[in-house]
Amino acid sequence: MTAPIAGLPPLVEPDAPLAPSAPVEPAHAADAGDFARVLGRALDDAGGKLDAAAAAERAFAAGRGGLQEMVVARAQADVTLALAAATASRTTQALSTILGMQV
Repeated sequence: MTAPIAGLPPLVEPDAPLAPSAPVEPAHAADAGDFARVLGRALDDAGGKLDAAAAAERAFAAGRGGLQEMVVARAQADVTLALAAATASRTTQALSTILGMQV
């Protein structure tokens, strides 16, 4: 056994055999309906985050909500919006590449 670093014992003995890993299943091809459903759910979630942020801002302006809740709701909406924009950009790039391929 090796000497512990900073008083912590090692997680695995150096000569211990590794446990066999589970076999990897091949990924199933997703159809267009699955993609559309996932995309629709993601857009609904983004809209919900933006609505929640707007409601938190209105509540804060009316004196019924806290500053922290408003800032967190706005940050969540901003991250969701940035993620949606990046996803749309990558999807557009991928589609452009696929359509530009010569057959």
